Amino acid sequence: MTDIAPGLIPADARNAAREVRKRKLQAFLFVTPLLVFVIFAFVAPITTMLYRSIHNPTVANLIPDTLVALGDWSGEEIPDDTVLIQFAADMKRMANDRTSGQLADEINRALPGMSSVVKSTARSLRRVDDTEIATNGAALLIEANDRWADPATWSAVKAAGQAYSTSYYLTSVDLERGPDGNIVQRDTQIYVKLYTKTLRMALIITVLTILLGYPLAFYMAHASDSMANFLMVFVLLPFWTSLLVRTTAWIALLQTNGVVNSTLLAIGITDQPLELLYTQFSTILAMTHILLPFMVLPLYAVMRGIDQSYMRAAMSMGSKPLGAWYKIYLPMSLPGLSAGALLVFIISVGYYITPALVGGTDGQMISNIIAFHMQQSNNWELAAALGSLLLVLILVLYWLFDRFVGTDNIKLG
Repeated sequence: MTDIAPGLIPADARNAAREVRKRKLQAFLFVTPLLVFVIFAFVAPITTMLYRSIHNPTVANLIPDTLVALGDWSGEEIPDDTVLIQFAADMKRMANDRTSGQLADEINRALPGMSSVVKSTARSLRRVDDTEIATNGAALLIEANDRWADPATWSAVKAAGQAYSTSYYLTSVDLERGPDGNIVQRDTQIYVKLYTKTLRMALIITVLTILLGYPLAFYMAHASDSMANFLMVFVLLPFWTSLLVRTTAWIALLQTNGVVNSTLLAIGITDQPLELLYTQFSTILAMTHILLPFMVLPLYAVMRGIDQSYMRAAMSMGSKPLGAWYKIYLPMSLPGLSAGALLVFIISVGYYITPALVGGTDGQMISNIIAFHMQQSNNWELAAALGSLLLVLILVLYWLFDRFVGTDNIKLG
């Protein structure tokens, strides 16, 4: 037997190792497009959203010198004249640069009502001489608006000037920091109620799709192939129609002079039109119709693989049909039921178009408020905080679902 010198690898071993590396490289190149897509479509947007929810350097960039002067302010009384003079000089500069509106928007978010104060003060200081501001800026500032003599105003300026802050997360759960720095509840409760309403509506929609989708999937799974294929066409038909068209159709059905009200008036059930549109009822009804296929398809896929002989064997041993279904068929169909429930619930929590069109003020969900802050109020930081909390909430609910209701916990019999 020939010995191999240390450090030398037989040619066959080198070729095998080279072939393994080649196959690993090929496998990596195959999944590279998917990895790039996941990074740019999911990781990057979510990371940006999380970062944007705590980072807002607008005020810090607009009045850096004023914020430096405010660093040693105790917060109990108005700042000294040095701070006020520096702020007056910054206000004049921003009035000439036409950036005072940005400062007004940011401070107004920290202290409502300050937008008009900042803008009017900037206009009054625009034509004041620099020398006069340097010598009498504090008096000019308070003369322009007496709210500059209120310590709460300067607390708002200092809070808005923090480039990194958790204030948007506090706002998204209806909390804020008081003058003493303690976290207190806001006077108006908005976002917690919206989160609660969104989760309640999503749960109702999920339950309704289960009640409607389970019997349909059960019938399709036990029907002949031709009948199952025929019914599958109607299940898939909504996917061939624009979401906007389906939502608009519900508007035509539920509006005051729509099909439903006209029919009810014609047959004498009611003597005046019902308020069906722009309510939670209309949002739940339209979204149940739109999301029903997402419940039927997973259920049907699982039910088609369940052997019907199990039910027959249970009934042959004396079990009633309902008992056999509850003890045998329902546990075996739970994977499809769980998948459909998760799909419907998660999609409905983040739905935007349908609540915006048919829900009105009463039927809107948290996603509509997030869109409002992004498109109209331009408060991207609050929108990012609301979206981040919604993401965390969904992940927590999914963990709880998987922990207590997941398919690993299913027990037959």
